[in-house]
Amino acid sequence: MLDRALNPEPSPTKFHRPDGAPVGWAVSPGLVDYESAVAAMETRASAIANGEAGELVWLLEHPPLYTAGVSAKPGDLLQPDRFPVFQSGRGGQFTYHGPGQRVAYVMLDLTARRRDVRAFVAALEGWVIEALGRFNVEGAIRPGRVGVWVERRTPGFAPQEDKIAAIGVKLRRWVSFHGIALNVEPDLSHFAGIVPCGVTEHGVTSLVDLGLPVTMDEADAALRAGFESLFGATAAAEPPSLP
Repeated sequence: MLDRALNPEPSPTKFHRPDGAPVGWAVSPGLVDYESAVAAMETRASAIANGEAGELVWLLEHPPLYTAGVSAKPGDLLQPDRFPVFQSGRGGQFTYHGPGQRVAYVMLDLTARRRDVRAFVAALEGWVIEALGRFNVEGAIRPGRVGVWVERRTPGFAPQEDKIAAIGVKLRRWVSFHGIALNVEPDLSHFAGIVPCGVTEHGVTSLVDLGLPVTMDEADAALRAGFESLFGATAAAEPPSLP
């Protein structure tokens, strides 16, 4: 488990496999049940660790829900009856998932790449920042604050930093699972039910909220290009079978 807030900012580095084997890239249509997705993800991660399956990035959307990472504080769940709440083994605190948010579950074999957790998380952050850059959005990371942030400037007001993507991963036998959540066009009012990642001083934004009419397909294309830049080639794959 990894809580990004405990780690200083390492510089993003490429995290390619020496053998150049492509990573499966799967996209699920519609909304995918959270518990079923987690079960399928954990099954696939175990298969990767056992040498029975290849690496996979799985893109999907969930129905509205809140998840509590291993560092979640009960007081940060402000509206416990608003949406279903799930305990999660990933690092971090409370997060929201819902329609219009692109979740990418990242199942990579760090033994085949590099057993460096901090460098891996830095590469995940760099991936999101690179994808945002394809829409001329400057993403950044901040010490002590989980995720990727953007600065908003309004004439007459002090600059404001809002969160646009969350990152929370777990490793088991050096295979990663869970991953990132990029706000493309979610209902931002849904974040009001929690203190996102325990941060109260800043808001939450999305690509569409920033004035960019980005579709989910366009966001997926940017994510894929950014991923290939830092992690290597991908190849189209089928999503994991749901239990």
